[in-house]
Amino acid sequence: MRKYLGLILLVTPAAASAQSIAPGRWDIVSTAVDLVIPGAPGFLLKMMKGRSKTEHKCVTPVSAETGVAALLVPDPKAQCRVDTVQIAGGRYAQTLTCPQKKGGPMQITRAGTYAANGFTGRLKMTGQAPKGPLAITINQTATHVAGACRK
Repeated sequence: MRKYLGLILLVTPAAASAQSIAPGRWDIVSTAVDLVIPGAPGFLLKMMKGRSKTEHKCVTPVSAETGVAALLVPDPKAQCRVDTVQIAGGRYAQTLTCPQKKGGPMQITRAGTYAANGFTGRLKMTGQAPKGPLAITINQTATHVAGACRK
């Protein structure tokens, strides 16, 4: 159960845009919307639904020039392969394949809208858990919170 949440955090957030964003500290908030994880206790799934996790990203001035792509890069620790990326006209879409320690890879789709002040979107993760197919849906938002990053 926790390994799936760990994967969510590693993957969260990837893509490319010409519209630059502000450099500095950004918060990416991921909120669990729906969780189908066979074998996980029901009370645990209920506790997790609606819960949020915040990732803090430091965007350098050079990275900020790449736009929303700087915010949407998956954590290298997840070892995810970016299969497709489309960013244009204020919308983004992406598919990723992420390995699991046990079982087949997780398939992740992300889509939403973006602007210079951040993005809002939805991440859907599907794969195979030891006791059957799993599906996790997460809402994500990114906002600029400070002009300088903490050391």
